[in-house]
Amino acid sequence: MLMHSLSAPTRREAFLLIFVFVSLLLFSRTDYDSTGIRFWDGDKPGASSTRPLALAEPWRTRITWSNGHVPNTRVVSHVPGWTIFDNLFVLNGTVFVVTDFPSSIPDRLTITSTAVDIFNGEDAVNSRTPGNREMQIISTDQAQRLFGSSAESMDGVTWLVNDPPQFITHYYHWSAELFFGFWRTYSSLDTAIDEMGKSTLPALRRIFFAHADADHWRDYALMNQWVLRSAFPSLTTEYSYEWEDRAAMGRPMMLDRVIFTDRAAAMQGHHFLSTGRTASEPSALPGSAHWWSTIRANVVRVCGLDPNVVGDMAQTPVITYISRQEWGRRMLKQEDHDRLVEELYKLRDLYGYEVNVVSMDRLSRAEQFALAARTTIMMGVHGNGLTSLVWMRPSPRATVMEFFFPGGFARDYEYTTRALGMVHYGFWGDEYFTSPETPEQAYPPGFQGTNIPIDGAVVARLCHERLLLQ
Repeated sequence: MLMHSLSAPTRREAFLLIFVFVSLLLFSRTDYDSTGIRFWDGDKPGASSTRPLALAEPWRTRITWSNGHVPNTRVVSHVPGWTIFDNLFVLNGTVFVVTDFPSSIPDRLTITSTAVDIFNGEDAVNSRTPGNREMQIISTDQAQRLFGSSAESMDGVTWLVNDPPQFITHYYHWSAELFFGFWRTYSSLDTAIDEMGKSTLPALRRIFFAHADADHWRDYALMNQWVLRSAFPSLTTEYSYEWEDRAAMGRPMMLDRVIFTDRAAAMQGHHFLSTGRTASEPSALPGSAHWWSTIRANVVRVCGLDPNVVGDMAQTPVITYISRQEWGRRMLKQEDHDRLVEELYKLRDLYGYEVNVVSMDRLSRAEQFALAARTTIMMGVHGNGLTSLVWMRPSPRATVMEFFFPGGFARDYEYTTRALGMVHYGFWGDEYFTSPETPEQAYPPGFQGTNIPIDGAVVARLCHERLLLQ
């Protein structure tokens, strides 16, 4: 019979055992925190990899509380139509604000609505007024009785879109209004965003389209989804059917942090009344001058361009004329279009500027974004193609020139240009104007027509003046 004797471990074996034990202990205590991932991860050399504190515990599926200790809802930030909440509750499709200090909550009319289509008239306005079906403000005791002792947890950052599809399915109203206003609101929590878009904001986790299905938030040009997916690659989206599914469960859910947006509520604000743009309301919030650069950088990067370089003033100036001459409405007089193109090419030949005369619908989406990102001066008749101005890089030279039928004016692109720190000029033939000397909004006969006049020589002269700025 063989006998085996056990000898004491060597010092080297003991050290290895201790090392493995400590390593396993440390690894087991390391949390994987997806909510702490910053929106902008800093791909420049030397960028810090430090993550901010998370909004929620990792892998938390339910939040529980003892009697009388329901988490209170906190209004982090608010302007009409754009509200950031912490600990917002939803049950059976109704939003609940839990607080023992109801006077601290803004007027419900400036937060939410019934989300019906928006039309003019007293009856239409009244139909948008929210009631208890849309939102309730309740005490902690009421919440305890209604919710019980727990709620399903929706951790991280959520964007809850309480708009009908009416305006969502349009490139301008999505990118330069709804998305524009959302990011202006959320970015107010990081006033140190730099020119390249670096931000410590936690990444957006999900969007709830409470009243739009998956087929009714995309625009006909398929631009909306490109913008959203390039800005937020890891984002999940839920639509009206999923919203109804969650309501049917009959279980409360608590949203850690939510940006709650509502177009009708934004129309209650005085900034909207002066601009006609719902995205103007968040301009009252604090924010970096470079607040939009985070979104622009991600979209530009997906197009294969370096946001640190493209559009820089050291580059050759780029003039882009977005033509509508084949659209059948809102077109220049053909002879004025031809003269404008001729004058722009003269600038190219005399000064070496890059000149592009394009019909946006003939370019791929990536080509449209890339061209806009490189553009210094963008021009064209009032129309959806000018939405691409949001991808231009703001600079002292960055300019948008918009052509109107004489006497006509719309603030869509004028407001958007100024909100990004660029200069906008409106043209009536050989006349032009800029803020603060802008006319009242008007749509005279001929506004939608095919005989809009423009003086190409005047446009070219102003282009050259703008490009001489340092």
